[in-house]
Parts: sequence; structure tokens; C-alpha cells
Amino acid sequence: MTSDLRAIIFDFNGVIIDDEPLHLELFRSILSNEGLSLSDEDYRDKYLGYDDRACFITVLADAGRKIEANDNQYIDRLVARKATRYEQEIGKRYLLFPGVVEIVPRLSSRYPLAIVSGALRKEIELVLRLGKIREYFRVIIAAEDTSACKPDPEGFLKALAALNSNPPEQKLIQPDECLVIEDSVAGITAAKRAGMRCLAVTNSYREEELKAADWIVPSLIDYWIQLEQA
Repeated sequence: MTSDLRAIIFDFNGVIIDDEPLHLELFRSILSNEGLSLSDEDYRDKYLGYDDRACFITVLADAGRKIEANDNQYIDRLVARKATRYEQEIGKRYLLFPGVVEIVPRLSSRYPLAIVSGALRKEIELVLRLGKIREYFRVIIAAEDTSACKPDPEGFLKALAALNSNPPEQKLIQPDECLVIEDSVAGITAAKRAGMRCLAVTNSYREEELKAADWIVPSLIDYWIQLEQA
């Protein structure tokens, strides 16, 4: 599938951890306190793939609530409330996708691994520690590390720059030598804009919606099977 592959960059929500339903639950709860509703369809079609800040801002804007520059503290409070609830809930639920804790260490023995996500760093670190797989990721680019969320390619380009700060064999990794593993349309767009190849898993979207990816598989386990057979 990828014989010249030199690095793998994972999305987090919807690829490593099956927590998109939890995020929707928390967004919906917090927005209801602001007098707003959020349907499954709107979340999936409009906001899935956004970081928390962008999601809150966009939902509010779509509801006709214009966000001014001086509203940053208001958005910060919404993000903080959701982050606190996430930390409380994630400790009660084991949501890593099947095969993740077995596959990640094996992949890390072949390639340097990174994560690029719109999730908060604290959330990513917490989940990786709970799953005992933190040590296998050389680079993590979280929501706090970028000025624009997916479909902007900034996160992937920053991850590549970080990987190249200590590249294997002292030879710089090129964008087309990176494989991004994504579950969202926005993530695929970001990966392609970064000049990287993309493997999509159908955890959040149907296969026909992910056709911009180079490859599509039902799960990480299916990718590992194909990699082993290559």
C-alpha cells in the first residue's frame, strides 16, 4: 500500500478513540444552557472535525449570534466547561478503538508516529496515558498549537516540521512520504492540502463521503492486515 512510507500521522478523535458521540453529548449539553440545540445531523455534517473553539464559534454564528473580538472570554468559558466535563467522563469510559493498543506499538517500531488533532492537549495526553500508548508518539500537535483547524493543513505541516527536527537517517521526511490516518472529510482535505497521502477509516462517515482519501478501510485493524500482507 505504501512501500515508500516514512512517517504516520494520526488523527485522534474518531481514529484512536471512539469519542465523537461523547463530544456531541457535551457540546449539546453546554449549548442547551445557552439556549441552543445541536442535532446529530448538524454536528456530523457541519462541525465534526472542528476544534472546540471553532465549533462553539461556528454554532453560535450559525444561530445568528455574532461573535465579536471581545467575546473571547465567553468562548474560553464554554471550551473550559466542556474540557472539564470531558475529563470527568473519559475516566469512566474506555473508548479506544479495537486494536489501537496492539497496533500503535507495532507501527512505531517501523515508523515515527505523530498525532494531529483539534482536541485539547490535556485530553489527548490523558487518553494516551490511560491506554498506555503515550510513549509511541514522537509528536503531538493539539488545538493549542495551531491558529486554524482542519481543513487547514497547518497542523499536519507543523507535525512534519517537528518530525524533521530529528528525522530518521538524518534525511528529511517529505510530505508525500507521510501517511495521514483520518476519519473526517475536513481531515482528509487538510492532509491533501499538506501534500500528504491519506488513509480514511469509516468510523464517522460513509465510504462514499471519504472518496478524496487515497485508501479507505473499515478500521485500523483492516489497515494493519493489509500492511502485513504487502
